[in-house]
Amino acid sequence: MKKTKLLTYSLLSLIAGSLGMTSCAKTESCSLEGTWMQPIPGMSDAEQGFELHADGTASSVNMATLQYESWMQLDHETLVLNGMSLGNQCTLSFSDTLQLVRVTEDSLLLRRGSLTLSYTRRK
Repeated sequence: MKKTKLLTYSLLSLIAGSLGMTSCAKTESCSLEGTWMQPIPGMSDAEQGFELHADGTASSVNMATLQYESWMQLDHETLVLNGMSLGNQCTLSFSDTLQLVRVTEDSLLLRRGSLTLSYTRRK
């Protein structure tokens, strides 16, 4: 009985997670390619974000110290952004792995651990 309940809860969690993962990740209209922006914290009139290009390259928008260089989508659940972090006389390469929580034609919701990032597609 205990194993049956555990299996049922596990299956229900898996189904619920799959349904809520992306709104239209398999459709062309919800491609990740494009420019994704969010407000800069504490600066309501300014935005920052990134641009994902069809050839797998990426670029930062309004982020001088964080320079995106490339991106890839793993299955329909994960976005990986690669680039360089420019600091005090130090440049470090990074690879940022983010969970695709929701993708629609005009919005992108990403999660890294407990941090949720919300972006809007710039047209």
